[in-house]
Amino acid sequence: MKRGARLALGLGLYLVALAAFAPAQLLDARLGEASAGHLRLAAARGTLWSGQARAELRDANGATAWAAPVAWRLRPAGLLAARLDYALSTGPGASLSAMSFSRSQVQLQGVDIRVPAATLAAAVPALSPWGLGGEVRVTATQLGFGPTQASGAASLHWSSASSRLSPVSPLGDYALDVEGLGQHWQARLQTLAGPLQLSGEGGWQPGARARFEAIATAPPAVRAELAPFLRLVAVERGDGQFSWRLP
Repeated sequence: MKRGARLALGLGLYLVALAAFAPAQLLDARLGEASAGHLRLAAARGTLWSGQARAELRDANGATAWAAPVAWRLRPAGLLAARLDYALSTGPGASLSAMSFSRSQVQLQGVDIRVPAATLAAAVPALSPWGLGGEVRVTATQLGFGPTQASGAASLHWSSASSRLSPVSPLGDYALDVEGLGQHWQARLQTLAGPLQLSGEGGWQPGARARFEAIATAPPAVRAELAPFLRLVAVERGDGQFSWRLP
């Protein structure tokens, strides 16, 4: 057997042994590093080969904003490309079909998650005082992220949106489309239905603060009701328009 083939076989056997016996907590550490601590596998049990945990979304203070049970099983073929590829099964409230770990990023496939809108404050603390209501559905065919990586696309659909500060409820249905462009994320907000019209765009780099600017337009029919609420959270521009900027 040639030297290169022996080295490849030895590396493959080492990776198999590592996956079979290394503790599941290593997956939690890798996921936490790639997501800056926002995604974690809490109470992980088992090994890198197969195991169970509680998938958690955490806010900037480390508090859990959303959680769902998840189990994994390694797909050995990925070891040939120096990747850890997993088939996933999840509990109610979440659907994740696959997860992959490489040196540069973590990839998720088949994402379909429903969370209360209040969970948005975990990602954007500035929204916390708004008392958001409704449901957010996050879907993505494939999403890749890491300390310097951003790839794939996701859609966030916020239905029956509301705020405890607003006398009008619901405010509407909205969609935020997010796209990974190599080293940064780009996002665009649009209104699907409802009395309050929202539009906006922004972006961020992994590990950096997000920048986003939105315009809220209150139609004449509800302007008198919505204006006091909008003045609390945004800057009035006139003619029923208000702007909000992050940070």
